[in-house]
Amino acid sequence: MKDHLSHPVFKTIALAAAELNTPAFVVGGWVRDVLLNRPCKDIDVVCVGSGLDLAKLVAEKLNISQVTYFKSFGTAQLKLDDYEIEFVGARKESYSRNSRNPKVETGTFMDDQLRRDFTINTLSVSLNPNDYGMLVDTFGGKADLENKLIKTPTNPDITFSDDPLRMMRAIRFASQLNFTISEDAQKSIAKNAERINIITKERIADELNKIILSATPSTGFKLLFDTGILKHIFPQMVLLHGTETINGKSHKDNFYHTLQVLDNICLKTNNLWLRWAAILHDIAKPQTKRFEPEHGFTFHGHEDRGARMVPQIFEQLKLPLDERMNYVKKLVLLHLRPIVLAKTEVTDSAVRRLLFEAGNDIDDLMTLCEADITSKNEYKVQRYLKNFELVRQKLNDIETKDNLRNWQPPISGELIMQTFNMQPCKEVGIIKTAIREAILDGIIENNFEQAHSIMMEKAKQLGLVK
Repeated sequence: MKDHLSHPVFKTIALAAAELNTPAFVVGGWVRDVLLNRPCKDIDVVCVGSGLDLAKLVAEKLNISQVTYFKSFGTAQLKLDDYEIEFVGARKESYSRNSRNPKVETGTFMDDQLRRDFTINTLSVSLNPNDYGMLVDTFGGKADLENKLIKTPTNPDITFSDDPLRMMRAIRFASQLNFTISEDAQKSIAKNAERINIITKERIADELNKIILSATPSTGFKLLFDTGILKHIFPQMVLLHGTETINGKSHKDNFYHTLQVLDNICLKTNNLWLRWAAILHDIAKPQTKRFEPEHGFTFHGHEDRGARMVPQIFEQLKLPLDERMNYVKKLVLLHLRPIVLAKTEVTDSAVRRLLFEAGNDIDDLMTLCEADITSKNEYKVQRYLKNFELVRQKLNDIETKDNLRNWQPPISGELIMQTFNMQPCKEVGIIKTAIREAILDGIIENNFEQAHSIMMEKAKQLGLVK
């Protein structure tokens, strides 16, 4: 491991620790990621002594003026180049049943190792003179890395009950690294799943978003479902699970369909909120499911119902209630529209309306719709994708000609009121709607002169002018 300690900061920490007679080690994520050949800019240093004193002396040696001290936690942070370095004294922890906030006491290096979540995060590198650069592997973490296995260093029931967020961290690592959770750890997560309820919604959302941003998030969601965590943190998604058959007619399992759509979209985008739109696009299917003897199962209106569920779900999960939520809501509402266009002959009017409603999010909407094709019939998939290409081409052609993205009407409500010397009233809305519909239907072009003609024509019909 000595070859990986080439950055001068490691030698500086080692010198400072020696001066203080404080054994020091780089621990956890940085060591794990070095062994996995993954980039990591967060360096955690544990010393058997005062982490605050070590951080202060390192900062002095490196001429760093800004050090952030968290005295109540016994930790300190400093930044050097693009590295963020955290110092903490070795400690041992004890937990009460109803809190993940431990009682902390000064401890030995082994005490500190025992309090860590997974064996792959117990891996450490010595910064001490007699064995500088040596890998310290107390719990077989290196072998678990090589075997792609997530295990706890001690009894998993204790690990997960003490800090239930570790259950989601285990699942997140499995999803991010494509690792397997050990059998006893997975059973323990299922056993302790209800304990997740003592964790704040914000911390849960943070882990959930990291799972969603992994390369194949279905791995994480399947584990969340199988262990019972998902029903505690996101019950609406659990309701998507299952199939039903009546008179020989069945519907697909919308939970696994949703995961396929999510994985599909991850091949095209790292946009977290577009991935959330994939998760929520069918969220209202359980509430809108009906059986019609002639057609089988239907889910009419699930896009509208789903869009109305988005704000509630975002609030429940402590996700942002701002333009990001509105973006997801819009995509859920519109996600069937391009599919309908792909099934039928595409009219200019239908394309204009889609451009008008989707605005600058039209490309993301098309990406979602293409990801929504999960048929096992390859011919059917290729036919849909080919039709979507036609829709995309039509969208580009209409946009080039009519400029309807983020459309602003050529005649404003203010101009209508000034022209007819009137206050805000329903007639203003009627005229604005008539202009918009005429443009979207292709009756007139998107310009002032033709819109003005429609305004005057409608005003005469309303008796505003003779």
